[in-house]
Amino acid sequence: MLDGVMLLWFLLAAAALIFVAVDIRTTPESPVLKWGFVLLTAYTGVVGAFLYVLGCREPLPGLHEQYVAARWRQALGSTMHCVAGDGVGIIAGAVLSSAFGIAGLAEVILEYVLGFAFGWTIFQALFMRDMSGGSYRRALADTFISELLSMNLLMAGMVPTVMALRAHVPSAGDPLKPSFWFVMSMGLLVGFIVAYPMNWWLVAHHLKHGMMTVRPAAAMAGAHAGYADGDG
Repeated sequence: MLDGVMLLWFLLAAAALIFVAVDIRTTPESPVLKWGFVLLTAYTGVVGAFLYVLGCREPLPGLHEQYVAARWRQALGSTMHCVAGDGVGIIAGAVLSSAFGIAGLAEVILEYVLGFAFGWTIFQALFMRDMSGGSYRRALADTFISELLSMNLLMAGMVPTVMALRAHVPSAGDPLKPSFWFVMSMGLLVGFIVAYPMNWWLVAHHLKHGMMTVRPAAAMAGAHAGYADGDG
């Protein structure tokens, strides 16, 4: 039965990933958050696609700014950004742990270090440095505490989930087996849920950003021109 569940999960995840990767190209969102939703959907399948549609996809032309302004959507964007970036490092750590026979606490530490390093130095500081005046060093300082708090909650949800599932799912520690990727997906999904309240708090206290709206310059110029014509 478990094999059937995993097969269904992967089929739905593939369809969800294709949908998000194609559809998000026309969503007026920051490029880094677009990549974030693609990665989140790769991790969490239909859940990620559902969150994209519910939390970021523009319902009608011109409404994205108002749509994503809701606090829960801002927190969603912040959490997604964290999980997407940290998840790359965490999965890399899990794969390396399997390859080199690392287990237990040592594996958790490796996943934490790689997850935090990638999420902080790349997904947070590098990709978002423009929000810190273009300075990468300042971006590192600005995002360290918020990334640390969010990462801690992500790991607090993910690690127990992965460990519990590995005890019952055969070959869940082998990256060459589908069960490995299924268990990691479940772990990151639970980690996302656990990290969401912390990201709500971080956004509410202006320690992290949430969703953004980035429209093409030509479209914005046309909108301003139309507005000016209407005033005349």
